[in-house]
Amino acid sequence: MSDTFAYTTPLDPRAKPLIDQLIYEYDSRYGNYFSEEGAAAELNRYPPEAFAPPHGNFVLLLRDGETIGGGAFKHYDVGTAEFKRIWTRSDLRRRGLARTVLLELEAQAARQGYSRIYLTTGFRQPEAVGLYLTNGYTALFDIEADPETYKTLPFEKDISHLVASAALLGGPLPQEPLLANHP
Repeated sequence: MSDTFAYTTPLDPRAKPLIDQLIYEYDSRYGNYFSEEGAAAELNRYPPEAFAPPHGNFVLLLRDGETIGGGAFKHYDVGTAEFKRIWTRSDLRRRGLARTVLLELEAQAARQGYSRIYLTTGFRQPEAVGLYLTNGYTALFDIEADPETYKTLPFEKDISHLVASAALLGGPLPQEPLLANHP
């Protein structure tokens, strides 16, 4: 089995299973808590161009050509990328795939000149909170408080070391994904 990254767009037909599962999962966890239209309204809030270079990007993690995960980022502010839609297929969770996607997104954000990451997750997603906390993200909320009081849980991470590493190597980070094959 071979895992690869494909940089593409949310309109890519290979992204449809990922987006459909994401909508189902969000609707299952939140219903219309955030919006009467449910998760589809949130996912359609940004145009596909928001996740396109030079200010954004959209990546799929493929296993033998089948979509098993993915994520995206868009411009947040000068120097900051906002990560969105980090996801892995439900039957393949707890195998490190979300971390693999997260690290690839960080590397790509650095390749595109970002030195900081900002993201939010929902209060009913403890798995995501754990992922971010164990991968060096700082919670911008009191992690001891009831997460529902915040509704959305913001995080940040400084990735300037990735940009600095590229400068020490004499140029920008390579455009190829970090992961070519993953068992």
